[in-house]
Parts: sequence; structure tokens; C-alpha cells
Amino acid sequence: MKGLEIAEKYYREYGAPMIHEEFPELEGIVAVGLCGSGSECMGYDDELSRDHDFEPSFIIFLPPEEVVDRRLAFRLERAYDKLPDEFMGLKRNKDVSFDTGRHGVVRAADFFLSKVGDPEGDLTLEQWMSVSEHYLLEATNGKIFRDDLGLVTDVRKKLAYFPEDVRLKKLAGALMLAEQASEYNYERLLSRSDTAAAQLAICEYVREVISAIFLLEKKYKPFYKWQFRALVESPRFAPLKEDLESLLTTGNTVGDAVEKRSRIRRINLALIEEIRAQGLSDYDGFHLDSPAYCVNGKIADPSLRNMHIMSGGE
Repeated sequence: MKGLEIAEKYYREYGAPMIHEEFPELEGIVAVGLCGSGSECMGYDDELSRDHDFEPSFIIFLPPEEVVDRRLAFRLERAYDKLPDEFMGLKRNKDVSFDTGRHGVVRAADFFLSKVGDPEGDLTLEQWMSVSEHYLLEATNGKIFRDDLGLVTDVRKKLAYFPEDVRLKKLAGALMLAEQASEYNYERLLSRSDTAAAQLAICEYVREVISAIFLLEKKYKPFYKWQFRALVESPRFAPLKEDLESLLTTGNTVGDAVEKRSRIRRINLALIEEIRAQGLSDYDGFHLDSPAYCVNGKIADPSLRNMHIMSGGE
């Protein structure tokens, strides 16, 4: 059973009765679920995941202090601490604190403030451009088990995905940086026999391509260690996984470089095909700079459109 399922089962068997019996006044005004950091919140946990920070637990999200004061919050935290130590063969970490941690009792506003910089999820264009995608994903992943008043759910809806102009700016930047790393820098570095730096250029290319893939999919890009795991879930782009892995794991001999160029072209063509399918460009070549400018030109907000095209990249 996956960690998210275990968390919900633990809540249903022990957490929900505890709140109902000991804190009936809170039952309809708190939200309960599990989201944030941790492979279980992504659904990517396995046996290896259980070696650290893996336990039967959940988060109780509280409304502001004027609704639930500190004294009542502390009592709830103590009651949470007293829930069973073991569940389905897993042991709980009893060092639970009232903060914006992974489990326990948390102010909803503090949780979102820690993830995206605003307690209500009301981000400006500048904030949307600057907040890390994996934090946006942590704010919106996992599952909310109960939220009668929309305390958490309403904010998660606001943060569900980038505004379209922000997506386009980030996509344009990723495409331009990928083109620069592969077509320009990789070739120049190889011509100087600087193979280590050439491989770094390939790493930058792969990094930006992965960003572009998630932007085209309209999904937040996860933390780096889960990006290839998430890539296989994409019907359109999963076939590129082998090419991307090969770019990262092969050398830069003459023969390797020829193969790398072939794989880069195949990856670029797949990206351009999807860009055309989304009506963002009618370019039909294999370079990424032309579609990058086309994508940038689709941005409605003039201030965002006129920012340097690479400002949306990472």
C-alpha cells in the first residue's frame, strides 16, 4: 500500500475519531490531508522510501488564530502526539512540532506561506515567475481527506497551475536556453576538445528540455530526483526518456557526439511538434530558437512579453 493510502487510512481509523470525540468544535473548520515534500505525497514511494521520514501520519490544517487560538491548537497537537505509535507495521516519529513541517498540526496560512510566499495563494506575476515549481507542486500534490470550508482546497485551486502568460514565458526561456546549450555551446566546446564542459552543456540542455516538457504538459516539474520518474507518465514524451538518459550517461568521443546530435534533433522535433499542436508556432524545422520567439510573442501581458526571452528559463 502506498504512503498516501496509509496516511488516509490512519486518519480514518484514529485521527477522525480523535477530532470528533475530543474536538467537536473543530471538526467542520479544520482541513486534514497529506501534501508537501516526501515521495509519498507524489505517489512515488517504494520500499526504499521507508528508510527515512516515512510514517503513518497526516496534517491537520488550522484556520487563523482568531478562529482557533494557540491554546486550543496546542491541545490538538498534544492529542495528535498521543495517536498510536505503530500502524500497518510502520512506526511514527514522535518528534512532532507545531510548525510548517511535513506532519502534525499546521496553520494553513503558514503552510502556503512557506511553500509559495503568500498565505492565501494570491501571487503576482512576479511571484509566479520566481517561485520554484517544486514548491508549487508541494502545495498542490497529495490528497486532502476533509475540508468542509475549503480552507486548503480553495488555495490549492488558485495554485493549480501557472497563469498562461507565465507558462509561455517560462516555455520560451526553456526553449531558448536548450537551443543555446546544445547547438551553440556544445559544438563550440567540442571543437576545443573541452569534453567535460561539453557534457555540462548537455546537462543544461537536458535540464531545460525537461522544463519545456512539463510546461507543454501543463504540469509542475517536480524536484530533480523525481523528474525522470514523472516523465514516464507522459504519453507524449515518455518515448524521449531513453534519448535524454543517453545524453546524460554517454561520453563525448567523436562517435558519441554524432549520436548525441542525432538524439538532440529527435528530441527537438518532438518538442516542436507539440508546440505546433498547441498553436504556439508554425515553425517546422529542428532548432528551438525560432519557436521560442513565437511562443514569447503569444504572451498577452506586454511587460512580461517584453522581458528578456531567457528570463523565463532557469
